[in-house]
Amino acid sequence: MTPAQARIRSWRENPRQFAADVFGVTLDPWQEQALSTLGGPPDPRRRIMLKACTGPGKSAALAWIGWHRLLCFAGRGEHPKGAALSGEGRDNLRDNLWSELAKWRERSDLLMRAFTWTAERIYANDHPETWFLSARSYPKDANPDAVGRSLSGLHSRFPFLLLDETGNMPIQVGQKATQIFTGGVEDGLIAGAGNPTSTGHLLYHAATHERELWDVITITADPDDPKRTPRVDLEHAREQIQLYGRDNPWVMATILGLFPPGGINTLMSADDVEAAMNRVLDEEHYSWAQKRLGVDVARFGDDRTVIFPRQGLMAFRPETLRKQDTTMIAAAVMNKKLSWRSDREFIDDSGHWGHGVLDNVKAGGYKATAVLFEAPPFYDQTCKNRRAEMWIALSKWVTENGVLPKMPELVKELSAPTYTFVQGKFQLEPKDLIKKRLGSSPDLGDGLALTFAEPDMPREFRPKSKAPNYSSIGGGQSWMG
Repeated sequence: MTPAQARIRSWRENPRQFAADVFGVTLDPWQEQALSTLGGPPDPRRRIMLKACTGPGKSAALAWIGWHRLLCFAGRGEHPKGAALSGEGRDNLRDNLWSELAKWRERSDLLMRAFTWTAERIYANDHPETWFLSARSYPKDANPDAVGRSLSGLHSRFPFLLLDETGNMPIQVGQKATQIFTGGVEDGLIAGAGNPTSTGHLLYHAATHERELWDVITITADPDDPKRTPRVDLEHAREQIQLYGRDNPWVMATILGLFPPGGINTLMSADDVEAAMNRVLDEEHYSWAQKRLGVDVARFGDDRTVIFPRQGLMAFRPETLRKQDTTMIAAAVMNKKLSWRSDREFIDDSGHWGHGVLDNVKAGGYKATAVLFEAPPFYDQTCKNRRAEMWIALSKWVTENGVLPKMPELVKELSAPTYTFVQGKFQLEPKDLIKKRLGSSPDLGDGLALTFAEPDMPREFRPKSKAPNYSSIGGGQSWMG
């Protein structure tokens, strides 16, 4: 055995030393724990799941695990074969885990010499057909047979799977993943990572129903936990707990790394928003309804003020303003009202950010409606507050018949907010947590949501057109009042 082979063999048994030697990293306590589970004697059915708060570097750890398998698990005439999937789809895989794999390869002269990275496949230069990690995807309906086919071609003594964003990955993917353990496997691995936002997907299933099969590592940013990840700002974590409490669903999932009792779900998918942007609607199907403006007033310098017009089933391209005072914003609202002849204007006055705009609109001789996001619901008592009420109405409008302007940024903003139920009430993710996660405020989404502050009504002078039946679009009386 050559010195190089001996070193690689030692790394196989000690993944922590591999990470230190190959990447030059100092491991966090949770990383030490996770990598320790992958060392030691061969195990044909290894399974590890990282249940993580937001931002600790779980994708980086999953990338280290992938490179450890690729470099250290070859035998005479036998090579490691792996696949990587993401619960958020192929684009998420490309932008997160796959780019992490590329980044860590570039930090190692050894990996740069031995392996080639492409957009679809990583392979050993000496054995490109039999020694690889490939980017895979599975069908959206998670059909078990189709999922199985997407994971085929991994027959090896050293097969492995990397599963990213398992908090949103169908349980069927995990069930079919175990097919890599069949045959003459000497050392096999399924390694997953995700945020505990859902109680109906693979991460939860592994951490509860199949707990005896998985090494589950909880990664927390809890300020009171000595093993907390240092990669999440301590003061930010304290602030979120102080603002919302430890039992808040988003604090539990994103700060503490714990499953909220009811899970966290998304209101709209990216596909839902894309479909709404591609719909075509004749004017007669929306011209009967009130013309409304939703005005989300900028709270901070980098936020936008949004004036979003909507008439019934048709939403039109909004106007955006940056760093304008309340007088200029009010002038823009009144100009839009006059040019478009809107019937109602709903202005966000949460925290009294919109108070100056409302005063100036009133001084101009017009009447606008102030909306407080945290006020009790206006027409749907199943919601915690008006913000939740407006967003759930917006989501039903989008997923059923609504038409959105073709603005790519709407996909990110409308599909971002998540929800849960607290004491039987529908509760939306706090806006500042969404902003922290997205890197920007969902101003467009809030502007459009404001047009749902009250149930849609016909215009005072109704044109000669047949109004569609809205009863099914909003879930009946709870939405339409």
